[in-house]
Amino acid sequence: MSDLGRLYGVGLGPGDPELVTVKAARLIGAADVVVFHSARHGRSIARGIAEPYLRPGQIEEQLIYPVTTEDTEDYQGQIDQFYAESAERLATHLSAGRDVVVLAAGDPFFYGSYMHMHKRLAHRFPTEVVPGVTSVSGAAAVLGRPLVERDEVLTVLPGTLPQEELAEWLATTDSAAIMKLGRTFGAVREALHAAGRLDDAWYVERATTGRQRVAPLSEVDPEGVPYFSLALLPSQAHDTIESTPAESAKGPGEVVVVGLGPAGREWLTPQAQDALATADELVGYGPYLDRIPPNPRQRRHPSDNRVEAERAAFALDLAKSGSRVAVISSGDPGVFAMASAVLEVAGEEQFAEVPVRVLPGLTAAHAVASRVGAPLGHDYCVLSLSDRLKPWEIIESRLAAAAAADLVIAIYNPASRTRTWQVESARKTLLEHRSPDTPVVIGRDVGGPEESVRVVRLADLDPSTVDMRCLLLIGSSTTRFRTGPSGEPVVFTPRRYPA
Repeated sequence: MSDLGRLYGVGLGPGDPELVTVKAARLIGAADVVVFHSARHGRSIARGIAEPYLRPGQIEEQLIYPVTTEDTEDYQGQIDQFYAESAERLATHLSAGRDVVVLAAGDPFFYGSYMHMHKRLAHRFPTEVVPGVTSVSGAAAVLGRPLVERDEVLTVLPGTLPQEELAEWLATTDSAAIMKLGRTFGAVREALHAAGRLDDAWYVERATTGRQRVAPLSEVDPEGVPYFSLALLPSQAHDTIESTPAESAKGPGEVVVVGLGPAGREWLTPQAQDALATADELVGYGPYLDRIPPNPRQRRHPSDNRVEAERAAFALDLAKSGSRVAVISSGDPGVFAMASAVLEVAGEEQFAEVPVRVLPGLTAAHAVASRVGAPLGHDYCVLSLSDRLKPWEIIESRLAAAAAADLVIAIYNPASRTRTWQVESARKTLLEHRSPDTPVVIGRDVGGPEESVRVVRLADLDPSTVDMRCLLLIGSSTTRFRTGPSGEPVVFTPRRYPA
């Protein structure tokens, strides 16, 4: 089977070459043999659509229909013989290992000629069908009307059905597409009239091409209707909704405090993504706002990282005016971030009616921990070394208490350009309660382009290697360190504590 060629039935869409799918275009260009159908005049609509994707030197097989109307005597016999002979022509190429693409206007399995080759060859050769945009979808698009909404039923009918049967179908369905018009147009029009649907029907000819035509079906002259046209009964639920700026004004606003996680979009929860997408205003620390792709529909309000209360009040005031406001935090907004500031200011009487939601994010502590294993596998606490909002004496006493309690400690904000001595002071306090060999995980820019994760002994913690973008995880007495199979550090804290 590996020496055989592959048969492809490739849908080309309704007529516009730009509606050919990327996959279809690739397969057409790569094919050894390109097959297309035509009437006896030799012109092929399918080849015309595919022409931009053909390449010089390809073998072309033109399958010319011997008959084009069922009124011909022995139509079925002639057409069956034509399909059988055409299939054997393609089988010769496939048996020789040549890949064959059969071009199909619209979709190969939607009233397409390809299906007759498929039924005769798919059990003999490897086969793949590439779907295309149907003429029904193309017609609805150029008409600018939905086909079906909510619980409506769409019925697709060939115009070759008896007129009475067509009328029965049309009287009971919500929406309909009637294919194969041409010589059947007169009977189709009478069926629509009998079903009481003529005034709802639209005529679409050569949809999506430069020769397309759209008109109320009742106004179309039957003499000029080609085969490549159809009748549409679009959705009955369709109504144009007119709106004015006053009518479309924003409803009650809200503030959503969003955690971005520690790095890129892959760390962002779907709930947070939705809040960012639906927001009118984005408020936050400038570098955090820079992590969100710009959208001209939204207004962005960057500010310094030392004006949290002012930022919160600004966001609440925007929401009070009807805006949907996303306040941006890195990591989780409830961990040394904006959620607390927003909720505190929201308690003021002027903002009493403004709803506030907090959406969680992946914390930096958990991100760093994941890079080395499970250092937070037992009891732990989270501390910030920043003394901007609380005195160092409080920080030091809490650090000593956590160390004495033998908790794993996640340390945020360990240093900055103006705070350079806190890490060394913290190390000294920790060494009063912890072994010098205690593992310390130093994670920097985890998830970002400059990510680095190191594990050192507490005694070897060098303050000069720690900055504001770092997070420290200080192990407990039970935290273990080893080297993994690829040389990577592995740190974990067992769930069981020694008795």
